[in-house]
Amino acid sequence: MSVTNSIVRDTRTDKTRSVARLVRGIPATDGAGVKLNRVLGTQALPAVDPFLMMDEFRSDDPAAYIAGFPDHPHRGFETITYMLAGRMRHKDSKGNEGLLGPGDVQWMTTARGLVHSEMPEQQDGLMQGFQLWLNLPAKEKMLDPKYQDIPAATIPEITYDDAHLKVIAGEYRHLKGPIASPTTQPFIVDVTLKADGDIGLPVPVDHDGFVYVFDGAVEIDHTVVTKGQAAVLTAGQSLVLTAGSDGARALVVTGKPLKEPIARHGPFVMNTPQEIHQAFADYQSGKF
Repeated sequence: MSVTNSIVRDTRTDKTRSVARLVRGIPATDGAGVKLNRVLGTQALPAVDPFLMMDEFRSDDPAAYIAGFPDHPHRGFETITYMLAGRMRHKDSKGNEGLLGPGDVQWMTTARGLVHSEMPEQQDGLMQGFQLWLNLPAKEKMLDPKYQDIPAATIPEITYDDAHLKVIAGEYRHLKGPIASPTTQPFIVDVTLKADGDIGLPVPVDHDGFVYVFDGAVEIDHTVVTKGQAAVLTAGQSLVLTAGSDGARALVVTGKPLKEPIARHGPFVMNTPQEIHQAFADYQSGKF
């Protein structure tokens, strides 16, 4: 869905969010040797409750992505994979399978356990996108897994004079994103700004979150956030993004924090060390 209109800019108040801290993503390798930029889930930024990890993958060198992510287990959280370029096939141990192409999203609730693979279906060209880990509350960690492929054509969009938004999760005005996890209530928007363009977004006041800039630069309340940086946000009920002279593209990611203890080891995220030990035992005994 596309709409052309003039931007209604928010008037800045003391409830407008600013930048609490800036963190730059770091190079990492995961899967069978895929090269990534790890934005969230590092020593510098271990988590932004309820988000546990975010990886950016972007390369036109097949050697950086061709080995993919062969079978690996998950328990206790949700994954959101957003493709910008390239093709990736997903499979899991419940028999679900899908091919993600440019603009597509996959939403997987691993819950009590899945074995999952993500393998490129291209030999050359650009592979670009993100994977975000969204925590589950203790009461939902051992429910049945779920899997949903979301085609690009079904993701609502809106176009203004100098901004374009894709609403992946949550609500913006009359648009409702296809991802709706009821407890954490994620709000995820892909924002493209023309040169010197700006946009004001209402953000739920009880959410924590961050903005990740992956092209150009944006200013948030007098702080410039450049390509490859994540800006962790202060509290507030609105967010204003202003692009630099080259324009910008950024992900706005917020959610309702769980404020629960986190026990994490590799692909398992639970609430206690004992639950992590049980996850390994269950996986090794073939219960996933």
